[in-house]
Amino acid sequence: MPFTYDYTEAKIMEPMTPADVQARLDQLGFGTQIIFFESTTATSQQAADNIGCALGQIVKSICFLVKDHPVVVLTSGAERVDDRKIAALYGVGRKHVSAARGDDLVEIFGYPAGSVPPFPHRSPHIDVYIDRTLTRWEQLYAAGGAHNAIFPITLEQLQAATGAALSDVVKDAQSD
Repeated sequence: MPFTYDYTEAKIMEPMTPADVQARLDQLGFGTQIIFFESTTATSQQAADNIGCALGQIVKSICFLVKDHPVVVLTSGAERVDDRKIAALYGVGRKHVSAARGDDLVEIFGYPAGSVPPFPHRSPHIDVYIDRTLTRWEQLYAAGGAHNAIFPITLEQLQAATGAALSDVVKDAQSD
């Protein structure tokens, strides 16, 4: 039976921090350090500008609730997630897929908007999908748990850390 987030027991929690992300990176043995910037990296374009990389190398963590079940889609900063494809993965209608917002981001996923990393998350029952568009890049960069924190990661490391398989979850060029 799939996990369903129980909103009746939800309470406002403190956000997780870059220290949580760094601890997980250290535990995984990737030898990666979070990089902090003076300016914000909250959007994919801001992150790419700060790092000096292509927009497509930024790993966006887009958080959804599918019938109250938490889902994170990791995709290229140059792409947009297709909620119809997320709905199809769960065999539900599109109306059952909603973007996580505000307090849900902190309470369920652990971080405020613009800082959600691909891991770790507050809830252990979050499904993670990695979009195939990330295969175009050898070096990727992901949010590090704060609006000005980023860390380098490879696709292989991303898959190892999340246990996620590659999926097709972005909008097709002709669907825009």
